Amino acid sequence: MKIAGRHTRSVFLDEQGRVSVFDQRVLPFEIREYPLIDLSSAHDAIMHMVVRGAPLIGITAAFGLALHMRDDPSDKSVFNAADFLKSARPTAVNLAWAVDLMVQHLMALDLNARHEAALERAWQLLEEDVAVNQAIGQLGLELIRKVCAHRGRCHILTHCNAGWLATGDWGTALAPIYMAHDEGLPVHVYADETRPRSQGSLLTAFELHEHGVPVEVIVDNAGGHLMQAGDIDMVIVGTDRVAANGDVANKIGTYLKALAAKDNNIPFYVACPLSTIDHEIKDGCRDIPIEERSQNEVLNAPVLSAGKFSWLPSATSGVGARNPGFDVTPARLVTAIITQKGIVPATTEAIAKLA
Repeated sequence: MKIAGRHTRSVFLDEQGRVSVFDQRVLPFEIREYPLIDLSSAHDAIMHMVVRGAPLIGITAAFGLALHMRDDPSDKSVFNAADFLKSARPTAVNLAWAVDLMVQHLMALDLNARHEAALERAWQLLEEDVAVNQAIGQLGLELIRKVCAHRGRCHILTHCNAGWLATGDWGTALAPIYMAHDEGLPVHVYADETRPRSQGSLLTAFELHEHGVPVEVIVDNAGGHLMQAGDIDMVIVGTDRVAANGDVANKIGTYLKALAAKDNNIPFYVACPLSTIDHEIKDGCRDIPIEERSQNEVLNAPVLSAGKFSWLPSATSGVGARNPGFDVTPARLVTAIITQKGIVPATTEAIAKLA
């Protein structure tokens, strides 16, 4: 997609030939490159949210493992590195999926061939993700076309960030929106701010605006009101893990949007690649692990000044906080899941067929 009118992707080679990503912690105020130079830098990028979004987390981990093969390509090193990367974020299933895929690939190779082969496979994963997102976009585009044909417009609510910054390119939930805009359809996006890390106001609004898509930021609790007022035609979100029964884990606050959408008869769609479906998790509400992040993110607001972070207190000193990073939306609230292989109901039977 675009930054300042120039096409870019979320993973690229910098001027020194290093595999790099954008440091999303400082967007949109600064465009800062973050080189992935070794295993530790990839792990830190995932853990400290330099990168976020399930597909991009998996791709970043793949490059981290590939770069580590330059230092130690032994079998023991491969498995240790894989476990280390998986520990960075527990909820996004794409992380483990990408790492396991890389491990399987490496185990079939001689030691001296692993570094180059792993790098090649990581780049392939990036290209495959882009193709998947394009397919998701084309399928979701048809849903937007129908709304525009019926209502003369399509106002879409999204939560957190599921655009190109969360994937290789295009995004999942935002891919249909980009394609609709490029086609000239009258689309408009309401982006939830998505506290406490504000991925909606900082990232979603940034990338949509850079591409020319009309977007307005709303506070997290405004979505229900706008639905009641008739200002929202559909909800599209991404996801970090879909259980075998259709339950969906996404950024904290998604569940409340789904409840409001159900109450107002507004379709609630989830867009994701097949790799985000965890067929081993039978009951998402019960068994999907939910990451509990630092209370510091709730009790303080990050301030970027002169390229450095500081924290501004946002609550009374001495109080505690809970900070679950995700919640689970029950399948009964999901209108359909948009995958690269089709749009399917959030049911055990439909998801089993996708396997």
